Amino acid sequence: MSTEKKKHKVRRKRFIIPLTILVVLIIARLLLPYFLKKYVNKTLDNIPGYMGHVEDIDVALYRGAYVIDGLILRKLSAQTDTPVLDFEKSDISIEWKSLFKGKVVSEIILHNPKFNYIFEDQQKEPVEGEPDVDDWTDALTSLVPIDINHLNVHNGTANFVQLSASPEISMFLEQINLDATNLSNVVNEEEVLPSNLYAKAISIGGGDVTISGNLNLLKEIPDMDIEASIRKADVTKLNDLIKNFAGVDFESGTFELYSEIAIADGYIKGYLKPMFINTKILGKEEDENFFGKLWEGFVGALKFVFKNQSTDTLATRAPIEGDLNKPDTSIWTTVLNIFKNAWIEAFRGQVDKDIEFEDAAKAN
Repeated sequence: MSTEKKKHKVRRKRFIIPLTILVVLIIARLLLPYFLKKYVNKTLDNIPGYMGHVEDIDVALYRGAYVIDGLILRKLSAQTDTPVLDFEKSDISIEWKSLFKGKVVSEIILHNPKFNYIFEDQQKEPVEGEPDVDDWTDALTSLVPIDINHLNVHNGTANFVQLSASPEISMFLEQINLDATNLSNVVNEEEVLPSNLYAKAISIGGGDVTISGNLNLLKEIPDMDIEASIRKADVTKLNDLIKNFAGVDFESGTFELYSEIAIADGYIKGYLKPMFINTKILGKEEDENFFGKLWEGFVGALKFVFKNQSTDTLATRAPIEGDLNKPDTSIWTTVLNIFKNAWIEAFRGQVDKDIEFEDAAKAN
């Protein structure tokens, strides 16, 4: 073979090899979403007692990410067709700032996710038995090949519905915007509660919801120190719930709730502080039975006696303490706090900031 032919053959190899590699990469890129979708759907279908699927998956190699469109998870034994999870768009990518610190972790951004808890759906066991919670949570986290360090939720919704209640109970949080960081403990590894959580939402009745605090999610029962509040909710929107428990309706007024919760090694310590402000009980209807009218009148009289007259607020503070399997709420302390708010010192419409993580740790 002449020297010229050898040179020509070498030049051909120089072009053919890179071109072949390029073609293989293009084909792999085109097929990757198909195989990812197949893997994700198989993972969802393997969750005991549940059925799930995704509509589409897109891959962005340049940022080490893939986007899941239309993730749906349903309970097989459900009485309704409402999915437990309905995630419109899930963006899963590598968190670059942690990569620069020598940690390979992921970031998840959920767009318009919906979580639905239908009471009746969750009470009925499937034929093969009720799966452990870890069965489906572990399966969902397996969709992310590396640890999750940053979770961001945009415009989420959480619904709780009890269809069998009379009247039907429908509670919700909407416009949920949540940011949770350091979930994989890649920064500040010596801290007891290394993860940070901050969330805003709108409750039923248009109340402003704020949740903030610190957590340690690397335990079977996560440790946490959390503050939460609901401000300026229209109490009339809670009538279905209140009617079930107290047998009365409100005509007007505001509902607020303040809480602090600390959990250490499965031991909980905290409180709930509900407040009914400037409320008025709905007038008695003509077709209501005698005992219904009598009860509403009795509740109205109690409300007048036990509310703080200067602030027109009926409130109490219910302490919560004990093992998470059997938390205890002191009835007597709750009742005495009604008297305290009415006649001694009006409760303030704010988180009291008197519960610390150390309180639960010491009591355990």
